[in-house]
Amino acid sequence: MAESMPTIFFGHGNPMLTVSENEYTRGWMAAGLALPRPRAILAVSAHWYARGELAVTTSSRPETIHDFYGFPEELYGVEYRAPGSLELAGRVRELLAPERVESDGRRGMDHGVWCVLRHVFPEADIPIVQLSMDAGKSSEFHYEVGKRLAPLREEGVLIVGSGNIVHNLSEYSWGARSAFAYDWADRFEKRVRELLAVRDDAALIDYGRLGPDAGLSIPTPEHYLPLLYVLGAANPAGSPDALSFPVEGIEGGSMSMLAVQIG
Repeated sequence: MAESMPTIFFGHGNPMLTVSENEYTRGWMAAGLALPRPRAILAVSAHWYARGELAVTTSSRPETIHDFYGFPEELYGVEYRAPGSLELAGRVRELLAPERVESDGRRGMDHGVWCVLRHVFPEADIPIVQLSMDAGKSSEFHYEVGKRLAPLREEGVLIVGSGNIVHNLSEYSWGARSAFAYDWADRFEKRVRELLAVRDDAALIDYGRLGPDAGLSIPTPEHYLPLLYVLGAANPAGSPDALSFPVEGIEGGSMSMLAVQIG
């Protein structure tokens, strides 16, 4: 039997981190070296979020999607051509039945996935399947999908969420990097960490009740929701799974780079 895998959420931040070396990218590299080597990866990213759409990638070699604009040409030349896995895509559909999960053989891998994994697993030799998030569903639904995917951990599959626990681009200070954090961003990230430590999944799911800091930190849900897949796929509260934060920091005042590993 394959080694049971942890689940991990990465704050992916600015796409320029793909071609940078700093405390965040070094943290990603260190996380990759510390993780048991997975048989395959199932990724859930903030950047595949569409109403009424639940789908998995089925390409044998997903393309690298450069889903951003206004960045240096160097970034558009980056390729991360990890293989796909029809086997894993089929297993995901099986675990989520009777939910209808479409097969998408044309979609590639968005930057929420490859900008991080390029540092975590630089050889791009581990099969990756990406699962979309249905924007029409509740936070509870996303968490429950994560729970239903939990058996993959015993099958050697690493479940990766990619987003940002705090993500407010309208307040982002370009060029400021990690020199400061807005009070509300700092408070909300600390509150999430406290809730993770005691595994108060219900509060993390119903994050809108965490007060005005939550509204500022999560003005739209897509960057927060991948955390719920990782949390859902983790062992239940009270289990011996270890909690760690392989990467920490708030970028530009309003973007949390926190990585959360359970197991």
